[in-house]
Amino acid sequence: MQRPPDLTDRPALTRHRARARRAPEPFLHRLAADEIKERVTEVNRTFTAPAVVTGFPDPWRQCFSGAKIVADSETLDLAPGAHDLVIHGLCLHWANDPVGQLVQCRRALRPDGLFLGVLFGGRSLHELRTALAEAEAALTGGLSPRVLPMGEIRDLGSLLQRAGFALPVADSVTQTISYQTPFHLMRDLRAMGETNALAARHRRTPPRALFAEAARRYAESHAGPDGRIPATAEMIYLAGWSPSDTQPRALRPGSARTRLAEALGTTERGFSDRNGRGVD
Repeated sequence: MQRPPDLTDRPALTRHRARARRAPEPFLHRLAADEIKERVTEVNRTFTAPAVVTGFPDPWRQCFSGAKIVADSETLDLAPGAHDLVIHGLCLHWANDPVGQLVQCRRALRPDGLFLGVLFGGRSLHELRTALAEAEAALTGGLSPRVLPMGEIRDLGSLLQRAGFALPVADSVTQTISYQTPFHLMRDLRAMGETNALAARHRRTPPRALFAEAARRYAESHAGPDGRIPATAEMIYLAGWSPSDTQPRALRPGSARTRLAEALGTTERGFSDRNGRGVD
């Protein structure tokens, strides 16, 4: 079977991250790491062998000082069954094979080990995406991929099941960040290593007027009374467990040994259909 084309140009992503580390602004990584840490503390368990998959280690080391830090390469440096907690920290949206990443994380877990992931969701940067598309269509009559397509929560939750996790859960938290201008937003994206690394991006230099026109449209559509513009960051959190015989399982339909009426302490009665016939 032919492999589908890559979404991400990994060498370009590596260059963008290296440039970002010279003057980083990983505040969303800090926010995500703090949230994941809080979720871990809510689990009634002590984890002794954690690992974190991330492209920006520093914010995650601060929250998980004893964790093994793993680069988010296509093949993860995770030994099978070596960890009781694996975190995928705000980089799964760049994966060419997200299910493969999740499968590798599951295999690295011991039975009944916990996986937690966080990534950007489909509502992220929708304001910038629209402004760039409108500006490029107006100036050139066409479109090119400039903002990474990101998954919806329902689809991302189903990936956990495909990867073989038990008790999968997905939820989202939306952050709205205020900027003085769209150019300040673009500067932060550059400092987070989140600029365009799409494999299908156009390699030619964009028209000089493109970003100025996009900024004008962005401000025209979204600026508040103070002139500042909002930027949406949808953070989707994933959780799942490595399968284990000790985990609760749903019973087979019809296998219950106690009637609901007995549990509720009531008398069970039949009912009649519209023709007056009794129905069990």
